[in-house]
Amino acid sequence: MSLIPYALTRPFLFKMDPEAAHDLTIEGLARTQNTPLDCAYRQPFVAQPITLAGLHFPNRVGMAAGLDKNARCIDGLGAMGFGFVEVGTVTPKAQPGNPKPRMFRLPEANALINRLGFNNDGLDAFISNVKRSKFRQQGHGPRRLLGLNIGKNAATPIENATEDYLITLTGVYPHADYVTVNISSPNTKNLRALQSDEALDGLLGALAARREELAAEHGRRVPMFLKIAPDLDEAQVGVIAATLQKHGMEGVIATNTTLARDTVSGLPHAEEMGGLSGSPVLEGSNRVIRGLRAALGKDFPIIGVGGILSGHDAISKIEAGADLVQIYTGLIYKGPALVTEVASALQQMKR
Repeated sequence: MSLIPYALTRPFLFKMDPEAAHDLTIEGLARTQNTPLDCAYRQPFVAQPITLAGLHFPNRVGMAAGLDKNARCIDGLGAMGFGFVEVGTVTPKAQPGNPKPRMFRLPEANALINRLGFNNDGLDAFISNVKRSKFRQQGHGPRRLLGLNIGKNAATPIENATEDYLITLTGVYPHADYVTVNISSPNTKNLRALQSDEALDGLLGALAARREELAAEHGRRVPMFLKIAPDLDEAQVGVIAATLQKHGMEGVIATNTTLARDTVSGLPHAEEMGGLSGSPVLEGSNRVIRGLRAALGKDFPIIGVGGILSGHDAISKIEAGADLVQIYTGLIYKGPALVTEVASALQQMKR
């Protein structure tokens, strides 16, 4: 167990501006990872090996992209007991993101709203940080997996988005266990338009072709996953499922944040622009997962993310059709012990 209970840390962090608390946490993890001080947040590792998309996951619980956009804290997050960690979203060029304030807590709903906008230090800095990580080295516990999440710059016109994705895919490819194509953030103008049938077909076709070239160049085929939004109807989910299979994508991550506000109406900050995450997204995410599973069949890998704040929530994702789960907002509200709780709950499932 971690040396310092999160119940003692959370009140201090929650008195701060949400983004300031986030930055302080990232800085703390970056400075203490791979040192004896990581005992402050280290958790026991709960093993539950599973093979998906040709990858051997040591357990079913991952860190979702977005918390560590610049890949500074891979080892610190790994110490919390995750079987896989996904970092990013990274864009070709550094960008500041949207104007502040751009992150808001809704504690009555165990939720967050953010409109960060892919703020990151750019591809070169991201790769440098990834290369410094000891996450996957022998002698650092079970070999866990690293996902690298890619996007487009805000200044890049949507009609040129594919070029940005090809640049980032090429850059991260040698360093990733899997690559996630993020087309579902609501905080980059027009980005979600890439989920439409024609745009998605063109993007995934170009990425699939480039991946074949990179596989030949590097001597290994890195799986590619697509991260989608919860704000999709049954027909849209069906189109996405068909396009994933058409272009040989190995998995799908469902889901990103939602634009819907019906579950938090009337709460302070509920009408702030941006993506809503946390408990209110659970059912919407599960609905999309069920639709994907029905459309994709029983063997296509699905990672479920959105609204996991307990072991029971994680089980609901698996029951909806997910194979693995990821956590983000739940970690902010519940702390590192949530990773152990979720991993233990999934370990005890029959499936």
